Amino acid sequence: MQNLGIDVLFKGTNFLRLLQGLWVSVEISLISVAISIVLGLVVGALMTSENKLLKAILKIYLEIVRIMPQMVLLFLAYFGTTRVFGWNLTAEAAAIFVFCFWGTAEMGDLVRGSIKSIPVIQYESAAALGMNRWQTHFYIIMPQTLRRLIPLSINLITRMIKTTSLVMMIGMVEVLKVAQQIIEANRRTSPNAAFGVFGVVFLLYFIICWPISRFAAYLEKRWA
Repeated sequence: MQNLGIDVLFKGTNFLRLLQGLWVSVEISLISVAISIVLGLVVGALMTSENKLLKAILKIYLEIVRIMPQMVLLFLAYFGTTRVFGWNLTAEAAAIFVFCFWGTAEMGDLVRGSIKSIPVIQYESAAALGMNRWQTHFYIIMPQTLRRLIPLSINLITRMIKTTSLVMMIGMVEVLKVAQQIIEANRRTSPNAAFGVFGVVFLLYFIICWPISRFAAYLEKRWA
């Protein structure tokens, strides 16, 4: 245990601090995902609009999110805007804003793809039954879209949980930041602490993300 550097986690409240840091990451990701799902449903529906200007704007938004690294967006939101506009933006608020900005685009694209995957015959059948456009989308298209969307959106949760590790770069004390603090504090007495501590961090991420990933795969297989 000592050779692996895991012993430092049993000193004082180190392991409890690590769990508290993990909760910070999970909390940010859950809040961001909840907001992203709501906004993504709206954005995804708008992406299927026939309005060319609206589609062009949303496409540019999606491309910006895909091209721009999340770390750059975090720096821009936290360090850049606070100096330019002079507002007092906390690291947590900046992180949630950036992950919502990213997650909404990702979710919107998933919604767009799910809606586009609905066969045309579904629209034609609804029209044959005398349904108007609103009834067709509410009773026919959206239930099928949500069924296809749920496994994909669950996978988005795992991606967001893993990506929250970047918030340490703007000073937030999450699981990786706590791990670094523990390693630095025990650098002399436990030189192998990095291996053990980061190994436990890997295990904690795995414990959280693996069941979510398996649940998404189960739903995808069952509803295929």
